[in-house]
Amino acid sequence: MEPGSMENLSIVYRSRDFLVVNKHWDVRIDSKTWRETVTLQKQLRHRFPELADPGTYYGFRFCHQLDFSTSGALCVALSKAAAGSAYRCFKERRVTKAYLALVRGHVQESRMTISYAIGRSSTEGRAHTMCIEGTPGCENPKPSYTELVVLELGLYAGDPVSKVLLQPLTGRTHQLRVHCSARGHPVVGDLTYGRGGGQEERPFRMMLHALYLRVPTDAERVEACTTDPFVPALDACWSPHTLVHPLNQLIQALRAAPDPDPAAGSPQPCSPTAPHPVTRETEAQRASCLQWLLEWTLEPDS
Repeated sequence: MEPGSMENLSIVYRSRDFLVVNKHWDVRIDSKTWRETVTLQKQLRHRFPELADPGTYYGFRFCHQLDFSTSGALCVALSKAAAGSAYRCFKERRVTKAYLALVRGHVQESRMTISYAIGRSSTEGRAHTMCIEGTPGCENPKPSYTELVVLELGLYAGDPVSKVLLQPLTGRTHQLRVHCSARGHPVVGDLTYGRGGGQEERPFRMMLHALYLRVPTDAERVEACTTDPFVPALDACWSPHTLVHPLNQLIQALRAAPDPDPAAGSPQPCSPTAPHPVTRETEAQRASCLQWLLEWTLEPDS
């Protein structure tokens, strides 16, 4: 597969106030280090020099983040007011997101809600990683919910693999990767949460892609759907043999679904697992959000 370059930036939505880009895998959103010759902010500045805002550190206001190894839809605000409206949608959980992934093994349940609480690992050697509640060294676990739908079963380089659609109902760091790993089906190519023995070093990328994004701001409904990168025509190692749920039907359902209602409280899982109590935002968290709103910059990935 073609690596990321300054020229291969894909735009899937554009208006006066927003862009949605299809971020390449293994490209950082931004970086302060000279070693990063290709970043998303450099691609944007190269393609749209007239849209760069000299009043911001990176020139562009990224409304959310994607992991370095994750590809797909990422929203960019083109003004401070637009960024504020998008920020409120994310903060109030009114954004709809769906991801595609290839995960290890054949997932037996065609649909499930994963509801492990996720915290930060304090275990030596696991810095900057997350873990599920009950894991030794798991600090401050928070309620986390992910909907999973199996699309196809098949083989990747001869090993059993499932293609799944993942919809995060909460927004924890590395949530989808941690939840899939906790269920015994880590994302193919995930060096952090995947299987040991060098198995995850063989795929050319981590097989996680942000497929669909909808941000219902007051001024406009930002909606974008990227193409499916996990098809045999693009990766001959992937060989599906059983169709479980057609992706096109699920995309249609996503488009037709109402926006999440912030007045409804925290997301509820479909499984009978009891939800965790909702915690109120602290003064420190509110101050941090306000500071982020004023500065409009993101720290580089560690």
